[in-house]
This record gives sequence, C-alpha cells and structure tokens, in this order.
Amino acid sequence: MLASSKIWSVRRSGSPVIDLVNKTGFQALALLLALVLVPALGPAAAAGLGHSLSPVEPAVPAPGFTLPDMDDEPHSLADYRGRVVLLNFWATWCPPCREEMPSMERLYQALKDEGFAVVAVNQFETPDHVFAYTGQLEVDPTFTLLFDSDSSVANSFGVVGLPSTYVIDKQGLVRYKAIGGREFDHPEVEALIRGLMNEAPKAATPQG
Repeated sequence: MLASSKIWSVRRSGSPVIDLVNKTGFQALALLLALVLVPALGPAAAAGLGHSLSPVEPAVPAPGFTLPDMDDEPHSLADYRGRVVLLNFWATWCPPCREEMPSMERLYQALKDEGFAVVAVNQFETPDHVFAYTGQLEVDPTFTLLFDSDSSVANSFGVVGLPSTYVIDKQGLVRYKAIGGREFDHPEVEALIRGLMNEAPKAATPQG
C-alpha cells in the first residue's frame, strides 16, 4: 500500500468514510496507526450506518471495465447489462466497508434471482489477503469480488473515498451513488432497487 504512495485516512463526517490522500513518511505511519486504532475504539468511534443514496442527475454512462475475480477469471461490467448492479469500492482495512458488507449480502440474497447483482471491487489488495479476510466475516459474501490492483477503475468512476457505491441501471447508467457506509438492506434501499428493476426499457432516440 505504501509502495503506491497512497494511504486512506479517517475523516469524521455524517457517514463513515475513508478518504484517499497522498501521504509519505511519518504522515503515512500516523495514518496507519489511526486505521489500527479506529476499530479498537468500538461502536462509539463511528456513527451508525445510514441508508440514503444520492440521485445522479442527469444519469451518466458507467465507465466500462474488465477486472479479475478471486480465481483470476475476467469479469466485464458489460456482462451485467440488463441487470441492476450495485457497484461497491472497498478495502479490508476500511472499518465502514466491513460494517456494511453483511447488508450487501442480505440485499443480494433477497434480489439476486430477480435481475440484480452486487459487484464489490477491492482496492490495492491481493486475492489471498481478501480470501483470508472474508473467512473472518460473520457472513461469507457470495456476490462477485473483483480486484482493482492499481485503482484505475476507481479513478475512472471518480472515487475519492472508501467505501463508495454506485447503483447502475439495466441500461448501464449510473443512477445513484453513496460515499460512506450504508445499510443496504434497508426497506427504502430495496424499494429503490426494485424500482430500477421494474423500469421498462427506454426506446432508442431516433437518429437523423
């Protein structure tokens, strides 16, 4: 992580979020210590997860990408066209990422057979490290885990903090986003997702 000269620092805000900043030397060491200490402080150290998602208006096309999964098999965003996708950028050392992951799994289990997918894109870490990490979770995620080793895909989406989440509709448009941890199986979030799943395909705009 230090080799990339990037570190994720803790920012206090209404929603738990980890900010991306460039740090070196003693600054990086201090931030690493902060990341170690924050989970140890317990529930009082962070605000509870919210459930609000911000509309993206106007909706914009999601940048295309192809990334490997845990078995080094490639997955393209285009493979999910026709489904609503919850695209999440995360890392194991991000406390709110860990806190929100069980709710992502619950939402996925509730809607996976109805045209919904969850794609979680890990930042900077190795498959072996993430495999060991998921084995420590109360609920083992069954949704797709991909690896963005140089953060190029995160950069294409304009990610500035972890966790960051984008909801992409069946036509590949980014419709909602959230920075910071969320309770994704909240009834209001599920209703929003179902609304996108039930949208009729839009007719193509006539040319000429």
